[in-house]
Amino acid sequence: MSGVYDEVGFFDSYAEMDRSRRGLAAAGEWPQFRAMFPPLEGKRVLDLGCGYGWHCAYAAGQGAQSVLGLDPSGRMLAEAARRNAGERITYALGSAEDFDCPPGSFDVVISNLALHYVAELEPVFRRVYAALSGGGVFLINIEHPTFTAGVDEDWVYSAQGEPLYWPVDRYFYPGGRVTRFLGHEIVKQHHTLAQILGGLLSAGFRLEAVDEARPSGDMLSLPGMRDELRRPMMLLIRASKNGETEES
Repeated sequence: MSGVYDEVGFFDSYAEMDRSRRGLAAAGEWPQFRAMFPPLEGKRVLDLGCGYGWHCAYAAGQGAQSVLGLDPSGRMLAEAARRNAGERITYALGSAEDFDCPPGSFDVVISNLALHYVAELEPVFRRVYAALSGGGVFLINIEHPTFTAGVDEDWVYSAQGEPLYWPVDRYFYPGGRVTRFLGHEIVKQHHTLAQILGGLLSAGFRLEAVDEARPSGDMLSLPGMRDELRRPMMLLIRASKNGETEES
């Protein structure tokens, strides 16, 4: 999914997002996602769809031995190298669908808001499973199936512009959904909950934690945040290889 992220107009709009400017501090789901991370001291970490490299910098800051950030967008990688460089961080062009690493190359694999651009998840899950060491951990933040099955990924509004409800349609029809994001038409891939979790199990993973992103109490005073309690936007998952659990 490099195409739209390499378009100047879209990339400039993306750069203006609060989480683009302030990183993990502006990601409302980060406290929940961070709680799933194992200790990273001495670990070999892969970030699939690294974007600006915020998670790469976090892993390096937690003492990771090495961090590889892959992204299919050259513009994203250039920004990652500018904002989040480090002597233990390497950035390279690549995607979740085609990365090729020797078996057991990593102890932790992170995928943050990238897999809802992938049409076929199971081949990716199998590839990640092979790339992980025994007991390795796969951490996923993906748009929730309730969100990707949303009609145009938006509310139905009243005449006064108030959000009435979140419509869900064609839930059991996985595949591409055209939506508008940052004023641009893009295609995201809808996957059912059973496809995501069942795909991980079929690949051999053990599910260790599943959560749904929601705003914390101190965020509820921000505009629109109370509406984020009306439907989940992101699905958070921790899975491990071979049923072996690392210290956490």
